[in-house]
Amino acid sequence: MTMSIMKKVSLPNGETIAFREREGGEEPILLVHGNMTSSKHWDLVLENMSSRYKIYAIDLRGFGVSTYITSITSIKDFSDDVKEFVDAIGLKQFAMVGWSLGGAVSQQFCVDYPEYCNRLLLLASGSTRGYPFYATGEDGLPDTSNRLQTLEEVKEDKGKTLAVQTAYDAGDRDFLKTMWNMLIYRNRQPEPKRYEEYVDDMMTQRNLAEVYQALNIFNISPYHNGLTPGTDQAKEIRIPVLVLSGDQDLVITKNMTDEIIEDIGGNVTFKTLHGNGHSPLVDDIEGLVNSMEKFLEEKEYETDETTR
Repeated sequence: MTMSIMKKVSLPNGETIAFREREGGEEPILLVHGNMTSSKHWDLVLENMSSRYKIYAIDLRGFGVSTYITSITSIKDFSDDVKEFVDAIGLKQFAMVGWSLGGAVSQQFCVDYPEYCNRLLLLASGSTRGYPFYATGEDGLPDTSNRLQTLEEVKEDKGKTLAVQTAYDAGDRDFLKTMWNMLIYRNRQPEPKRYEEYVDDMMTQRNLAEVYQALNIFNISPYHNGLTPGTDQAKEIRIPVLVLSGDQDLVITKNMTDEIIEDIGGNVTFKTLHGNGHSPLVDDIEGLVNSMEKFLEEKEYETDETTR
């Protein structure tokens, strides 16, 4: 198995970013993780992708082993960290893979720094129009008639923010596993030792509410998303884009995926990952890696679907 080494780099903004670098390979790929995770959760991709690829997986600010000196207020804060990170290690002309939150970060990065990426892969990604944060209703479910507006409101939401933060603070592994088994893993779960490592990793997060609010206000579309006006920057992503969506994803809706496809435009290829939930990395790592490598290797990507 090709080994991955954990490294750290200091950024000009004062943060220290941790990252995993896989030995060997020539074609560079940068992996950007989702909420409640870090580079640790890319381990199966690092273990299974072809040795032709030189792979880096970053811990975003406030996740994993990276620092959290200054609180983030937007997805752009993460994107700017990525810019400083790739400059620090001398990385250019790479493919970028963003999962969930990492998809929003990767979209913003490709808008702001178009000369860096040659391909963009969005896996179960947050929409170009953000990810709305709804208040928890009396029934414990999201009240879609009550979208929260401010970070302070998000911090006080008992059903999502406070429940997860309390589990982090108390080391409540059972709560976190139950949550992931219900919402994230649809086809299979990680093997036990790996799952314990994932839970350890979840509890390193120090920016939960800030991430929820950053996704709530994110909007690079041409439309108002109900909370913030769009910047109309999505169309500036002109490199080839692959949108991968699990057909059993309970976190990212079909509508959110449709928004990405509409807002970025004709350079998007769409592929359904059948039988997958929000983590194809665990549900079907073989199918995920196959889809990623085909897109990276072929000029004309064959897909079962190009429109929704």
